[in-house]
Amino acid sequence: MTVDGAARTLSFGSLYRHGMARVAACTTPCTIADPMANAAAVLDSVRECDGQAVAVALFPELALSGYAIDDLFLQDCLLDAVEKAIAHLVEQSRDLMPLILVGAPLRHAGRVYNTAVAVHRGRLLGVVPKVHLPNYREFYERRHFASGAGTEGGTIRIGAQDGALDAPFGPDLLFAAEDLDGLVVHAEVCEDLWVAVPPSSEAALAGATVLANLSASNITIGKAETRRLLCKSQSARCIAAYLYSSAGAGESTTDLAWDGQASIFENGETLVETERFPKGAQMAVADVDLDVLRQERLRMGTFDDNRRLHGTPTGGFRRIAFRVDPPGGDVGLRRSVPRFPFVPAVRERLELDCYEAYNIQVAGLVQRLRATGMPRVVIGVSGGLDSTHALIVAARAMDLLDRPRTDILAFTMPGFGTSDKTKGNALRLMSALGVSHHELDIRPAANQMLKDMDHPYARGEAVYDVTFENVQAGLRTDYLFRLANQRGGIVLGTGDLSELALGWCTYGVGDQMAHYNVNSGVPKSLIQHLIRWVIGSRQFQDEVLDTLGAILATEISPELVPADSDRALQSSEAVVGPYELQDFHLFYTLRYGLRPSKIAFLALHAWSDAERGDWPAGYPVEKRSAYTLAEIHSWLRVFIQRFFGFSQFKRSAMPNGPKVTAGGSLSPRGDWRAPSDGNARIWLEELEREVPKE
Repeated sequence: MTVDGAARTLSFGSLYRHGMARVAACTTPCTIADPMANAAAVLDSVRECDGQAVAVALFPELALSGYAIDDLFLQDCLLDAVEKAIAHLVEQSRDLMPLILVGAPLRHAGRVYNTAVAVHRGRLLGVVPKVHLPNYREFYERRHFASGAGTEGGTIRIGAQDGALDAPFGPDLLFAAEDLDGLVVHAEVCEDLWVAVPPSSEAALAGATVLANLSASNITIGKAETRRLLCKSQSARCIAAYLYSSAGAGESTTDLAWDGQASIFENGETLVETERFPKGAQMAVADVDLDVLRQERLRMGTFDDNRRLHGTPTGGFRRIAFRVDPPGGDVGLRRSVPRFPFVPAVRERLELDCYEAYNIQVAGLVQRLRATGMPRVVIGVSGGLDSTHALIVAARAMDLLDRPRTDILAFTMPGFGTSDKTKGNALRLMSALGVSHHELDIRPAANQMLKDMDHPYARGEAVYDVTFENVQAGLRTDYLFRLANQRGGIVLGTGDLSELALGWCTYGVGDQMAHYNVNSGVPKSLIQHLIRWVIGSRQFQDEVLDTLGAILATEISPELVPADSDRALQSSEAVVGPYELQDFHLFYTLRYGLRPSKIAFLALHAWSDAERGDWPAGYPVEKRSAYTLAEIHSWLRVFIQRFFGFSQFKRSAMPNGPKVTAGGSLSPRGDWRAPSDGNARIWLEELEREVPKE
């Protein structure tokens, strides 16, 4: 590898190069009414954050003084010491990377304010006063503090005349990184989150992506879960990261207790939480994805509509610039990147997702049958995953409609590559389900068509080209449509979301077309789990479940080409790539519109080590794969070429079918609308330019 190549590879591994930022929510042991000791504890944690390449480090409310010190907040000796501690913190931060947000009581304009102090690389960037001061139950903050409401646009001077620190003051401050696109930080203090319209809501509309809450928040039974719900909800509503840090060890327990809860959330998901009731300092560290947040806001036009509606308050924010200057090399990744973004790894969540997906498909088919006068269902069953799943969806739909399963007309249609195993599985499944089942051999008709076309295969040559394959695929669908005409039915499609993404379907009178397709919103990587869920939840009798288990163990193949001399079947994945990896690429392309280089970076962290990270429940150990960067690069190129380059015309004419996952669908009437004559050039160029092959 050349020197330039090595540098490129090193740079590729940096999370900061891929639109992410590392943030930390820290708790430190409090020394009551000793600001310099507390500043020292904060600096210890900041230095640890600096060693971990953290861009933003959050500390609790009133961390420099302690929260539960009551009337000591009005003592000049304490307030003087706080100002000196801030000056010390500013001086000691000169060579440290993180933007520091720390709580302190400060004198300003004849009152004392409960504030968040922003410090970065030897600068006091700004001071944000708490707006909403609780004065109920155990809280008595209005006795000591003034609200920050109405202080927008102000400045503050901290310390004596010589060496005094001047900075912007008010709840209208945003701290924006000049060298890290999308990192815009806002601070609010404890109770500010508990009101109906938190300051962070307006800040998010004004552009803040990282919302930080400096909190003290004493602990009572059940309160930690309430905080968690508030933070998760605010991160989702604001499409932002939300950092929460609460006071812990060392706070006065005269009348209250403290649990030191520190958490980081992103767009409604929990990234990391610390243990509560720590003995000393601890921190929650995570890498937030600024690209994803930006993309989500772009897609949700209502987010910006809301900003326009609240234009006066959001337009008044001041932006304070700072530079992160992150390291250029690989510092790891402190967030979980699931291998299967369409399939949760947690068993309980997976079971719920499968329950919902299955019933979405069933409900869609039930309504379509009702709306079309209760026709029969005509379906081709190959013994593969997709047609198997569509058939059991149809069976459940008939049960719900109180119709006999014999109203499902199921046909297995062996061709030149059909194996005894898949054909046998298809016949057993149809019989066990009690549907009307038939075998229709398409080989005579295929031979005649190939002969009429003067195809080399008809002359005895082993030519298995796309024409050879599509003659069979087209005949199967042609027969199904004509059978539906003849017997009063609708053709139920079986092709899945992954095949539509890759264009791995025969256009027109082929598996791309149907009267209704229950699988069009389901990725290949989810279908196998849906079938496992059907088995595990015992949706059918034992004979059906046993056959479903056998089908799960069969390699994915279109079976359009005869097995070779070693009896090896034609493999779909050898052509279009591993579906598990291509589904990963599809998710981040369809759901978030990320660049190929960002997708490759995430794929490397998700798939480079089969032993790292969680696998979905029930996933066979022998099928747990890993992929190198070179393999990811190669298959991502295939994905881009197929998805952007030439497959859209098939999706533009796809039949109706229900959207199933939040990851999106490819319906031209729904999630994905694109020109059929587009091209993949700019995506391929970005891939080749930005992603090393080794």
